[in-house]
Amino acid sequence: MVKVCREKIRGINMGRWIVNAAWPYVNSVPHLGTFIHLLSADVFTRYLRLKGEEVIAVTGSDEHGTPIEVAALKQGIEPKKLTNRYHSQILDLLEKYSIQFDNYTRTESPTHIEFTQSFYLRLYEKGHVFKQEVELPHCEKCNRFLPDRFVEGTCPYCLSEGARGDQCENCGRVLDPAELMNPRCAFCNSTSTIKSSTHWFFDLPKFEKEITEYLNLNRQFPDNARNFSLRWLKEGLKPRALTRDNKWGVPSPFPGSEGKTIYVWMEAVLGYVSASIELGERRNEPDLWKKYWLNKDTKNVHFIGKDNIPFHTIILPALLIGSGEGYVLPWQVSSTEFILYEGQGKFSKSRKVGVWMDEALRIAEPEYWRYVLISIRPEAKDANFTWREFERHINSELNDILGNFIHRTLTFVKSSFSSCIPPVSDLSSADQELIEKIKKAPSNVGRLMEEFKLRDALAAVVELARSGNEYLSEKEPWHLIRENKQEAATVINLCSQLVRSLAILLYPFMPQTAGAIWRELAIKGHVEEQRWDDAGRILLETEHQIGQPRPLFHKVDGKQIEEEWKSNTT
Repeated sequence: MVKVCREKIRGINMGRWIVNAAWPYVNSVPHLGTFIHLLSADVFTRYLRLKGEEVIAVTGSDEHGTPIEVAALKQGIEPKKLTNRYHSQILDLLEKYSIQFDNYTRTESPTHIEFTQSFYLRLYEKGHVFKQEVELPHCEKCNRFLPDRFVEGTCPYCLSEGARGDQCENCGRVLDPAELMNPRCAFCNSTSTIKSSTHWFFDLPKFEKEITEYLNLNRQFPDNARNFSLRWLKEGLKPRALTRDNKWGVPSPFPGSEGKTIYVWMEAVLGYVSASIELGERRNEPDLWKKYWLNKDTKNVHFIGKDNIPFHTIILPALLIGSGEGYVLPWQVSSTEFILYEGQGKFSKSRKVGVWMDEALRIAEPEYWRYVLISIRPEAKDANFTWREFERHINSELNDILGNFIHRTLTFVKSSFSSCIPPVSDLSSADQELIEKIKKAPSNVGRLMEEFKLRDALAAVVELARSGNEYLSEKEPWHLIRENKQEAATVINLCSQLVRSLAILLYPFMPQTAGAIWRELAIKGHVEEQRWDDAGRILLETEHQIGQPRPLFHKVDGKQIEEEWKSNTT
């Protein structure tokens, strides 16, 4: 199995790709800290398709487990009614943000439930699952066991108050409910007692050697994923509970486990496979998933937050290895740090800190949010979101650099050359320099994309537009048009070529904006039908007639937006 991983670290443009994003919980609308994983997956998928790669992109709504039960109980409704509502809202929001997955599904999908049960039965039959009597928190007043978020207390590692039974938000440690200090019921706040219950466990320590080799071979993992995972290994792997004493979830398939469900974190990671199976069912290609998941050359990429690292670098690989089916393991786990909100701490659904996907659209266009979120994507350290920074990214970068260069160029084509791309004459050194920048842009931006530095890749596109602005300012075609029209024509031709290149390079990040630029250029077809490397070629023909130039962006007032946002959320 691990030999497969060794063979896969050979080059970015080989075989097929599976692009996965972390499944958002649907106990409410996701905040932008969750949305950035969906956005990142969309950006990377669009890039791969421009490169001509074969790719499937999957994810879905994580609708099982105690967070859903807690939210539903507080609202006095059934969990399924809650998840139906938020799943529908998320589908609508993804469309508005131009986020495209080949299959955005849900964990209540019959395909997912069936696959999860059959997968774990296979592990059980292979001897990788055992049952054990354990002591768990129990609320006498509510007469229920308190798994995961049904119980709160003090983290035994960082001593933070308010840690939940599945994870401490402060230090990010994944917890078992019995580990909490001073545990209490999340519903009635009563001090919990300890009671025995039988549960089924995945024998994770069996796979320590394979996982160690796997982590050492995958040198492309980001530092945070590698270091977090190696700390887990250093502490020694422990069996992971597979079942819970709660009603809402995938029913446990193990003999004698009636009334129990599969632990949501152990179930949701299998959703990447089940979503691919379901995609094949929808396309009437039942073996589609095998072409990707059982192909040793497939690159299996995951976009997640750092709090989900161990489930993607240790637990999911161990489960896939344990199945004996030959699944490809995660090739890259692009795990971001946290987005902090105005210095108040990380975006947090439970603490209601941050900006939510639906709220964001009431105050700015979707493309603006796509741009800003990738611009601050916390790839190496936590990023602090502020409304002042939001304003700066929109006004100084989108409007003054990108929008300004494109609009200056195309309006000049219209006003001085009757909307036709003028011919090129003798090239100066400045002209040659701009051409070289255009030629090198796809490889420069592409290299950053393939290193999963999406933020730097977008910055490189903006820098290319900045070069165009500087070139225009140096050449001053508005003066040349009266003194040397041939030279002015060369300048505007090259700037128009750069505008075309920018449309292609921007497409993964801002597909609607790229489409608008393409329409202004009046080029046949659609920008998404182009190839990435075409952005480095001089292809606009002389006398090509462009469309009607229009401003792409407008400036925003960060303070006014913040006040409007506060008034909408109070």
